[in-house]
Amino acid sequence: MTGWKKPILLTVFCYISPMNENNDLYWMSRALQLAEQAAVVDEVPVGAVVVLDNQMIGEGWNQPISGQDPSAHAEIMALRDAAKNMANYRLSDATLYVTIEPCTMCAGAIVHARIKRVVFGALEPKAGAVVSQSQLFEQPWLNHWPEWTGGVMAESCREAISRFFRRRRAEKKAAKLASRCDCSATHDNPEQSDG
Repeated sequence: MTGWKKPILLTVFCYISPMNENNDLYWMSRALQLAEQAAVVDEVPVGAVVVLDNQMIGEGWNQPISGQDPSAHAEIMALRDAAKNMANYRLSDATLYVTIEPCTMCAGAIVHARIKRVVFGALEPKAGAVVSQSQLFEQPWLNHWPEWTGGVMAESCREAISRFFRRRRAEKKAAKLASRCDCSATHDNPEQSDG
């Protein structure tokens, strides 16, 4: 293919430029607040905001369980909100902030929306599509290559996820223990049995 050049990508991890540091911290803090909204309704706590000219144009948090929608990840919800607010599915020059590294589905939507820059908090070692697994934004067959910065408030973002899953494991363990206690109480007391 003549005239095609492999894109030059600036991929930076765990570095925040001084020019963007305050904005990145501010908007990631907002994404973390949205992640907590997800946790309150027992969704995995991931939050996202879309920002253009230092104004939030879209926001979202994980809602696949409550919304019965497998595509309702925080990034998708924020992109939908931003596109609706801008009356345009192209969000050129916008930055998306998300508390965890985007998955393949979300990275694809980011590319299609033409997001200029993605800023994420914690890595997602199992399904992350920016750094951890597929490095989707670096694929030469794409028609848009977002810039990205990772590791912004990574510890806070990682802790929100860890706290959620610790609580969920403890609840499951308690429920399992309670069901064992109920079963043994029924077997020990013949008056409570069905027969």
